[in-house]
Amino acid sequence: MKKVFIDGSAGTTGLRIFERLSARTDVQLITLSEEVRKDPSARKQALNQADVAFLCLPDDAAREAVAMVENPNTVIIDASTAHRTLDGWAYGFPELGERFEKKVLSSKRIAVPGCHASGFIALVYPLIEAGVLKKDALLCCHSLTGYSGGGKKMIAEYESADRNGLLNAPRQYALAQGHKHLKEMKAICGLENAPTFSPIVADFYSGMEVTVPLFGQQLGNAGIEDIRRIYAKKYTGALVRYVESMDDNGFLSALALAKTDGMKISVSGNDERILLLAVYDNLGKGASGAAIECMNLAIGVERTQGLVL
Repeated sequence: MKKVFIDGSAGTTGLRIFERLSARTDVQLITLSEEVRKDPSARKQALNQADVAFLCLPDDAAREAVAMVENPNTVIIDASTAHRTLDGWAYGFPELGERFEKKVLSSKRIAVPGCHASGFIALVYPLIEAGVLKKDALLCCHSLTGYSGGGKKMIAEYESADRNGLLNAPRQYALAQGHKHLKEMKAICGLENAPTFSPIVADFYSGMEVTVPLFGQQLGNAGIEDIRRIYAKKYTGALVRYVESMDDNGFLSALALAKTDGMKISVSGNDERILLLAVYDNLGKGASGAAIECMNLAIGVERTQGLVL
């Protein structure tokens, strides 16, 4: 039985991981009491006792936690932004290809993709890989997310009895184009330019819909059917899969896969104007579900074990 420690188990990502793992009989959770869960010595001991340690922490705290680990056998799965583009860390999206999966399987250091970045990369990376989209492409990305992605403070704002009325409508943010996920979106896809990124938070707890619009001219001699064939070949697994269509009478809801751990990929539009579409849960394949999938691979069990599909 593998010993697992969740450093930062009180946050939204940590709570979802704890919930999923608590129902399993193949892992033993190492827990700290409320009195010592932030104590460095207690955390260090737990980190080094664990076969797998999840870091559900702010970036600086995640770096601090990594520095505490002296056990060479401890697998660290970091859900923060701190290590996603660093050499020596596996990027935890094995569905992108054999190279990514092998690195997750062999690494003791795994970085969980960002929630917005997961959809963008799932859509763009295969087209760059296939040579259909050039690395110097100028791209846009729109991402609609539930408010749980903003953490405890934002959750409290949205769930307050006397909340600000402006929260009743969707709100665009990161207007200065400095969102923390841009770095991995550019680096993992191998793009020369970061996309113009428009994240939008709305009045629902969790769920996510990512759209990357393209003009046909950006694809050279390829067209919308070529994109469909690329996705249909790449995404055939239980967790990430291509579907011909996922709208409901012409509407696409960001709640379509809420509370689950999978992702659906689709394409809409025509050869002139194309929409690349990804739907999933920002706390599922966008965070906790992806982290548990990485753990499953690292400890040698079925990747979907303990996940909700």
